Amino acid sequence: MLHDRVLVLVDAEAGERRSSAGILIPATASRGKRLSWAEVRSVGPHARSVQAGDRVLFDPEDKAEVEVGGREYVLLRERDLHAVAAQRLEDGGDGATGLYL
Repeated sequence: MLHDRVLVLVDAEAGERRSSAGILIPATASRGKRLSWAEVRSVGPHARSVQAGDRVLFDPEDKAEVEVGGREYVLLRERDLHAVAAQRLEDGGDGATGLYL
C-alpha cells in the first residue's frame, strides 16, 4: 500500500437485502445516495486515523475495485472515508468502542 491508501473488504450486507415485510430487494435496486460499510484490510504508511481491522464508511460511487488473491477489494484514499468505527485502547486501558467522524 502506498501513501494514504486504504484497502477495504466491503460487507456482505451491501448486496441483496430484505424489507421489513420480507420482500427480497436485489443489490441493483436504486435507493438514492447511500454510504457503505467495509472492513479495513491494509493501510498505507501515511494513513493517520485508520488501522487494519477498523470498519469504515465510504461512498460506493467513489471507489476503485481491485482483485487480490481471487477476492474483490476496494481501494480508497483516507480522505474519502466518511467515518471510522474502531476499538482503541486508551492510556487508561479500558478500551472503549467509539465512532470517529
